[in-house]
Amino acid sequence: MRVVVAGLGDSGILTAMRLARHADVVGISSKTALVSGQELGIRLSRPDDWARDYWIALDRFRGLDRVRTVHGVLRGVDLEARSVTVEHADGTTGAQPYDALVIATGVANGFWRRPTLQSQDDVAADLRAANDRLAGADSVIVVGGGAAAVSSAANLAATWPGKRIDLYYPGERPLPAHHPRTWTRIRERLNGLGVGLHGGHRAVVPDGFGCDEIGTGPVQWSTGQPPAGADAVLWAIGRVTPNTDWLPPDVLDDHGFVRVTPELRVPGHPGVYAVGDVAATDPLRSSARNRGDGLVAHNVLAEFDGKPLRSYRPPARRWGSVLGPQRDGLEVFAPNGSAFRFPAWSIERVLLPLIVRRGIYRGVRG
Repeated sequence: MRVVVAGLGDSGILTAMRLARHADVVGISSKTALVSGQELGIRLSRPDDWARDYWIALDRFRGLDRVRTVHGVLRGVDLEARSVTVEHADGTTGAQPYDALVIATGVANGFWRRPTLQSQDDVAADLRAANDRLAGADSVIVVGGGAAAVSSAANLAATWPGKRIDLYYPGERPLPAHHPRTWTRIRERLNGLGVGLHGGHRAVVPDGFGCDEIGTGPVQWSTGQPPAGADAVLWAIGRVTPNTDWLPPDVLDDHGFVRVTPELRVPGHPGVYAVGDVAATDPLRSSARNRGDGLVAHNVLAEFDGKPLRSYRPPARRWGSVLGPQRDGLEVFAPNGSAFRFPAWSIERVLLPLIVRRGIYRGVRG
């Protein structure tokens, strides 16, 4: 059985690893490495730390040794003939047949999550340009109320305590998808870092806005406040675009995400599944953060063996880390808002080498 995994981000890589023990797997990626969309704040403020843990060449993953990876961009799919069309890095186009297809192409979101074909040098240039832009700014406005915005404000303030960092968000509090206790704890951290908090500010998004660069002020507000200015403006408003322009409209919902059943199967198309941010599982599209890779891998194999499929049960709230690793450790929040802290020493000695690299990713070469 041949399985094509379309997209090798976090969810795609983990799914491909699980399937490779039982099937012939082909993974298609526009990057030659995992370029994670996680931890935007660390990526912007401490790019070397981020690159060590979240930018990993595909050939370093031992679990992908059995997976044939194709560097290219998906251009189409024939669901009846069971074949995807790929434009390769050299400009040629080819077909990849499949018995089962797992759609894990994720979403585009700002300059840090793009579906374009990129080499390692391209990714490195993006990392350095964003860091240089913010390092040279005396004041930064972060616009948005989600985890990416909150993390960015906190990490920028921790890295450059001399800068003026202000977080503007539209609601009464940021992190609306998290338990209120989570925001209470994070607010204490932001106050301690000197981040200015400005609730009730809904930004006017400029015409032609593409979320593809760090901008400049002033920022206008539709909620009536005076414009706000800064040397740099980071837009982290959560305006994501699913990477599904290669798919036929009948498999997509009204917002362009892939429609799935509770089993993560695309309705009406046997052997076709979706997982991660691209899959319309629930309002939070949470399968990327709740080990949907294991479920979809099980169901792909079970369908071909005629065995029962499992259903995905999304959590009611977001959970996990918000700020990422800090000098005093890593704080992880449960769905009920309670926090567990990994002490700083355990991150490099236990969490990353044993739990993440060996346990989750099945071994990462140095």
